[in-house]
Amino acid sequence: MDIFETIIRFFQTGGAFMYPIAVVLACGLAIAIERYIYLSAAKASNRKAFDQLLPPLKKRDFPSVLKLANGSGAPVGRIVGAGISRMGQSRRRDDIENAMEEGVMEALPRLEKRTPYLATLANIATLLGLLGTIIGLIAAFTAVANADPTEKAALLSQSISVAMNTTAFGLISAIPLLLFHALLQTKTIEIVDSLEMVGVKVINILAESSSSAKPNEIA
Repeated sequence: MDIFETIIRFFQTGGAFMYPIAVVLACGLAIAIERYIYLSAAKASNRKAFDQLLPPLKKRDFPSVLKLANGSGAPVGRIVGAGISRMGQSRRRDDIENAMEEGVMEALPRLEKRTPYLATLANIATLLGLLGTIIGLIAAFTAVANADPTEKAALLSQSISVAMNTTAFGLISAIPLLLFHALLQTKTIEIVDSLEMVGVKVINILAESSSSAKPNEIA
């Protein structure tokens, strides 16, 4: 209870700038939670989809692969489907790789969506904290100028302490947002790397299982 009361008192004595910083923090946390859930679901769906696509792919049952890929909402399904569809038009390795690379590029914006906002919100929270402190200090010195000389030191120290609360709260908000930004970026990179690895595996499977070899073809 004492901790809760301390936090409430800290927030109330920080001035008007505590409220916009709190809004920034709330928006950042909402984005971080939404992105973490989305990326975790995307990673799980990619793994599940590739596990389903791998057996018919090894058997060179391309109609079944296309059917599963088209029915899958996972990015890896679209990537494998794009590669198999391009193989029906051209058996050149480069053409199939380019088709799957296009699938990766299409999935990338959805994976990175809103994550950069976290770094921006962290900077905004820090700047709002500094701005609140500066405005609080200006108000404090203005009030002290007209105060009784015997009360100036105590009044000034108290006013500065209150003004610094906004900087502290700005940093308290910015630090976790930056950590979430780094975490989500790492998670996104892992998913993109796994998608690119899927493309390599598909090419290698097609190369290993192909029976007709020509200079510029898969096998």
